[in-house]
Amino acid sequence: MSWRLFCCLVLTALAGVAHADSSSPARIASPDGRLQVELSTDGEGRPSWRAERDGHPLIAPSRLGMLFADMPKFERNLALTAHTTGAHDGTWTQPWGERHTVRDHHRELRATFTEQTGAQRRFDVVVRVFDDGIGFRYDIPRQPGLERLEIVDELTEFAVAPTATAWWLPALEWNREEYLYARTPLTEVGRVQTPITLRTDEGTHLSLHEAALVDYPAMNLARVDGQRLRADLTPGISQARARVSTPFATPWRVLLVTDTATALADSSLILNLNEPNALDDVSWVRPMKYVGIWWEMHLGTKTWASGPDHGATTRHAIDTIDFAAEHGLEGVLIEGWNVGWDGDWFGNGESFSFTEPYPDFDLERVAAHARERGVQLIGHHETSGHAAHYEEQMDDAFALYERLGVGAVKTGYVADGGQAKVRDEAGHLRYAWHESQAMVQHHDRVVRAAARHRIAVNPHEPVKDTGLRRTWPNLITREGARGMEYNAWGLPGNPPEHEATLAFTRMLAGPMDFTPGVFAMRTRSGAPMATTLAKQLALYVVIYSPLQMAADLPDHYRANLPAFRFIQDVPVDWADSRALAGEVGEYAVFARRDRHSEDWYLGAVTDAEARTVEVALDFLAPGQRYRAHVYRDGPGAGFDADQTDIVIEQHDVDAGRTLSLALARGGGQAIRFEALPDRP
Repeated sequence: MSWRLFCCLVLTALAGVAHADSSSPARIASPDGRLQVELSTDGEGRPSWRAERDGHPLIAPSRLGMLFADMPKFERNLALTAHTTGAHDGTWTQPWGERHTVRDHHRELRATFTEQTGAQRRFDVVVRVFDDGIGFRYDIPRQPGLERLEIVDELTEFAVAPTATAWWLPALEWNREEYLYARTPLTEVGRVQTPITLRTDEGTHLSLHEAALVDYPAMNLARVDGQRLRADLTPGISQARARVSTPFATPWRVLLVTDTATALADSSLILNLNEPNALDDVSWVRPMKYVGIWWEMHLGTKTWASGPDHGATTRHAIDTIDFAAEHGLEGVLIEGWNVGWDGDWFGNGESFSFTEPYPDFDLERVAAHARERGVQLIGHHETSGHAAHYEEQMDDAFALYERLGVGAVKTGYVADGGQAKVRDEAGHLRYAWHESQAMVQHHDRVVRAAARHRIAVNPHEPVKDTGLRRTWPNLITREGARGMEYNAWGLPGNPPEHEATLAFTRMLAGPMDFTPGVFAMRTRSGAPMATTLAKQLALYVVIYSPLQMAADLPDHYRANLPAFRFIQDVPVDWADSRALAGEVGEYAVFARRDRHSEDWYLGAVTDAEARTVEVALDFLAPGQRYRAHVYRDGPGAGFDADQTDIVIEQHDVDAGRTLSLALARGGGQAIRFEALPDRP
């Protein structure tokens, strides 16, 4: 850091409040001083921001501003007329999550930009700088002529200064978020979703995303030229992509900045940018493992629709509940129980009833049996993207679930991108993108309605995660990427590197209902899946979700109870989580401590390359002995070899040990570190 910049940062921090003109930038630094952010205007009054790390350019000057449908844009003739600074260092606790206690340590800059002509409209840019990244947003106060905003797009840019490689998904395509990640130079990306992960040539890791997405369209990014990315808001149902009333603040635009991929995975920055718990007591939100009537439909042996192969029958549901009760699994998901699955349900959804079961499914009897066995039913509401139809029934549906003791629901929005159905202000049915403002508003209404009935929500085909689980803890997990079902349908399924990519891309946004735990690793065509049995176990630790499915059929678990024991043992709610080792798309090693015991769990996965990873056990409690229950790839294992070859063994360890984790091609390793009692 230059002496001039250091002095300016110190003076800014001491001043607290300062008035400025267009020639006086406003600056703020992270608590550790490594990250610096500057806001300024140029000679034409165009606002911009830039960032440095360790004195080196990270984000080159990047535009700020907005385009409107009914008034001049925020872009030129602006001056930075005032700014204030502040700092915060505190902790808060999660009712459930990857870790119990979260530290929020940041410095904040609020800068006011005012037009120098005309009505002299103004807006604030609020910047929070953490040691591991930056969040900023627009905050527009109510003022004459700005009571109602029709926002066409933002002018927000991220001009990445150092040369970088990117891992990314295409935006605004038919399959929503369910694509395989591309790895290219940043100069070759097009229009992409967030989070997008970058690694500079010098080794710095970046992730671009957003936090606290409320009443606003999701942000995509479009490459303008070189490594300059510009915000590209998801289209709405009119020219304006966002229609809001002031005062209004946009979601936070987020840039994570770390030295390693593992530090990206350990960040709590996105959660810290969300509002605190709005529900107070949420003890009724239950993290759990579950089985379900689901995998057989993807294999094609059962159907969601009624008929001779209908999956959701009373008898099958009771048998599944009994399996869960006998093996210590807390939940059972049942799909296809409700009327509407016959015929062309995909992308239609108008025939669904969310309260009427098929004749061969006795909902009352099944729910009563689950209560008797101490098993929590997980309801299912597939909408086919027809959000308007669902909203007409959801209060009745949630009331039914509340009466029956169903404490969680998996919702679904299976429809091509851009084919969700919503109602406009006049009540007319309109088509919308899954991440449009209208659908963001819809999901907000769903989670609020579910909370009134003490029900947790697990949306599939969702709006991306932006940390709202902090504010609404009943928004317990979601999908939002290619899950396990792609491995059931046949080739090409998910490739061996998929999970090691997710760990440092999609998972930076929040929990994912990936549905691991497949033991019979064959597609509906009989072709093998690109995985091993040990990797399937490791995914319970690597891919975090407070709802974790044991996705395979009960018979397949009964046939291999020794391996199934890890699924029975592994928790879903954690006191602490640490990314121990990994590189994007290559391998990932995570350790997590059970919230209700002193036990630790480790999961490691790799891509198509076999590798040995050295892992120090210094995360274990000093002086404590542990029994390591190891589930590792056998000598003949590999995604393209003997997928089921697994070695299960035990040995005692302590915090002073280092383990060599041998991972087969496309394989993994799972370990339970059981805390042992002190010797007498």
